[in-house]
Amino acid sequence: MEWVEIKGNDDIKGLLELFGYFHDSCLKELMMWTDSYVDHNRSMSVGLGLDTKMQMLFHRQFNNPSAIEILFEQVTHFQLKPSPENYDSIIYDATLILKDGTLYWADTSDWTPNDYNGEVTWISAKKVKWRDASDWMGKVRRYKSVIKE
Repeated sequence: MEWVEIKGNDDIKGLLELFGYFHDSCLKELMMWTDSYVDHNRSMSVGLGLDTKMQMLFHRQFNNPSAIEILFEQVTHFQLKPSPENYDSIIYDATLILKDGTLYWADTSDWTPNDYNGEVTWISAKKVKWRDASDWMGKVRRYKSVIKE
């Protein structure tokens, strides 16, 4: 699975068309990390600059590809809006926008970077890559955890 970097609007259009604008998809998993940590001697190491990264795995009900993984690097904002109780988590359409050197992904097509609607999941980052993850279909969790289900 080779990463494809989003560099401009042609790359954005290509990904959105390839993945059907995320129609009938779902966010299966996400993982976030930074370069900051505390070592065994309790000494803090702090990442510099925009050191937050996120990986998101999406599944959809269509083939070629049926799943993609997106890597957001140098994350500048992240807002998660889980589905309310008794509602599904289906994404009907999504958007990916490049504005002023920042890439924005949102789980609805009519969202814009000026829209701070609390009802939308969205992320902004300076770098975005994606790859086909069609081999990762099904219930199995791919971003490992110590939590047993």
